[in-house]
Amino acid sequence: MYFFKRSLLKQLLLPLALVVFLIAPKVFAQSAAATQPPVRVALIESLSGPFANTGEAVFRNLVWAAERVNARGGIKLPGGNRPLVFERYDSKGQNEEALSALRSAIDDGITLVAQGNSSSAAAVLIDAINKHNEREPGKRVLFMNYSAVDPILTNEKCSYWHFRFDAHADMRVAALMEVLKDDKALKSIYLIGQDYSFGQAVLRESRKQLGVQRPDVQIVGDELHPMGRVKDFIPYATKIKASGAQAVLTGNWGNDLTLLVKAAREVGYEGSFYTFYGNALGVPAAIGDAGVGKVIAVADWFPNSAGASSEAFYKSFRQRFPKPQDDYVHMRMQLMVEALVQSIEKAGVTESSAIAAQLEKTSIVFASHKGVMRSADHQFQQPLLVAVMDRQGAPGVKFDVEGSGYGFRVIKTIDAARSEQPHSCKMIRP
Repeated sequence: MYFFKRSLLKQLLLPLALVVFLIAPKVFAQSAAATQPPVRVALIESLSGPFANTGEAVFRNLVWAAERVNARGGIKLPGGNRPLVFERYDSKGQNEEALSALRSAIDDGITLVAQGNSSSAAAVLIDAINKHNEREPGKRVLFMNYSAVDPILTNEKCSYWHFRFDAHADMRVAALMEVLKDDKALKSIYLIGQDYSFGQAVLRESRKQLGVQRPDVQIVGDELHPMGRVKDFIPYATKIKASGAQAVLTGNWGNDLTLLVKAAREVGYEGSFYTFYGNALGVPAAIGDAGVGKVIAVADWFPNSAGASSEAFYKSFRQRFPKPQDDYVHMRMQLMVEALVQSIEKAGVTESSAIAAQLEKTSIVFASHKGVMRSADHQFQQPLLVAVMDRQGAPGVKFDVEGSGYGFRVIKTIDAARSEQPHSCKMIRP
């Protein structure tokens, strides 16, 4: 009887021991990461003011990416796995506040910085980081840019310490032109943008590429407006309608885009919108049925991108952030975090120079989306997609945006080789 009980006990305990053996490494890794100091990244972004919604949307993306890294045990380093955390620093949409936030982050011992929702802020951060790194070679700062797309940032102002993970404005305009050039019915267009470096760059490149690709298209309007300060876009929309423009091309983002398309709908404008960011942050809901087949956007990825891994990626985000208003996810931000983690692990240290040396050699695949960092100018190279707004449930539109009932159907994919553009960067390396 004793033998029987002992044998039975062994039969019960052996499978349990096997389960413990299989899960122990993961549990140990997570525990080890939790006991190590975190790898800290400062998010310098507009977290208050007119563009606060864009900053909060970025923060959700980065938090989700960090959670994924930490769930698999954190960043693997020789001294033990370390968790990844993003700490918030509010720039309030002002360049001086962005510089103040950078100083605070450095004072707090952070040497990894992420920012993107303003090219002018990115430019002053690059200058400040270059000067800091010259003065403090033992505390060098590395800057990861996920959305600031003024081409100058990886051309004349390129820096060894700056890495851009978004396609720059010229690349995005070229992608839009891949669709616009085939619209033979289009004969007139209105260019409008925010009056700062990025908005100016978009209009400048649009004029150039229209002249090459569609010289038959007349530019019937070409203007800039103050960024983040216009509360009523009705006067602008009225001018657009009066011009007879069949389409509008704009790089506007945040409230400046949402209010523009709302005003266009209110005045009865029936033309198309070629946009950089018309697929998010309230725009589809603001324009409604009037945007079906007429609002076109360019991005590195869309929720309705083809493929099971892409769909699983999007469903996972929506499960984590189920509120419709939180539906803002960008593949490039996830690739940026994965590239950072990969580079830290390859460097084996958290020192910025060592990470930068690995980051400029990055080749990353995530959810079947691939990107490569071009070392010559630190401009990330990846495919670009152009999509058109349609009703959810239409062919190719399984998912809508922000619960609006409207989503975006991919109509053109431009591979990385075709999206790539020449640069004028003369990189100064440490």
